[in-house]
Amino acid sequence: MNATILTDQSEPQYALIEAAMAYLADMRTEQPSLDELAAHIGYAPAHLQKVFTRWVGVSPKRFLSYLTLEYAKERLAEADSVLDAAYAAGLSAPSRLHDLFVAHEAITPGDFKRRGEGLVVRWTWRPCPFGDALVMQTDRGLCGLAFADSTADRTQVLANMTARWPAATYTESPGEVAAMAAAIFGNTGARIPLHLTGTNFQIRVWEALLRIPDGALVPYQWVAKAIGQPKAARAVGAAIGRNPISLLIPCHRAILSSGYLRNYEWGLPRKMAMIGWEAAHRAKAA
Repeated sequence: MNATILTDQSEPQYALIEAAMAYLADMRTEQPSLDELAAHIGYAPAHLQKVFTRWVGVSPKRFLSYLTLEYAKERLAEADSVLDAAYAAGLSAPSRLHDLFVAHEAITPGDFKRRGEGLVVRWTWRPCPFGDALVMQTDRGLCGLAFADSTADRTQVLANMTARWPAATYTESPGEVAAMAAAIFGNTGARIPLHLTGTNFQIRVWEALLRIPDGALVPYQWVAKAIGQPKAARAVGAAIGRNPISLLIPCHRAILSSGYLRNYEWGLPRKMAMIGWEAAHRAKAA
């Protein structure tokens, strides 16, 4: 993801922006006003407008416009050209993925069979505008990125993610994971190595997701076509749902061909917030 996600280290503002984006995503069909948003968040409208615009890049009203069905359909209309551009750039071959912002390395078949045995996974929680982010890494790179809404939710999210490497050793280590978290959420420009665990089919799907540009939305059929199995949209959807590294492997950019969104592992409002965030930065860069 190329857009800067964080601009300072003020946790209260993380919470403010997260709450504002989640509310707008959840209430998008009602098209709430700035006053209604401010009343829900508990901030003065003028102050909320200023802080939201500084963090997100656009006003709450403009952000809300990116969450509509009409906007999703506009982006879907570009899906074929997105695929053409990906192939023209030579990104149809996994060997070219090192040219992307995110590089990746899949575990070996032997590692997959051992289910993480002998592997040490260090992890920490980090606040961000999309909630509390669980950042997990091995010696080879980032192996997990997930999101929680509350302290109680953290327990379930951590259990979900550790089940992906059930035989690994897990160590909470904020200091050791700090550099990785900064690379993900800061403006360091650092390349982020990914250490993936999944079936060959799942990894091919995740590779296809990496080819979708910032701000673009594509139907599940696009991803199926990108991996050379145009009739496997349902299986592709299941593989997308098992993506262990949210946001960086942008499963939020895959939606139904109708423009409607389907369930997201970390909550539909969060998916909408990510789409709106990227749309804001896409418009700002245009």
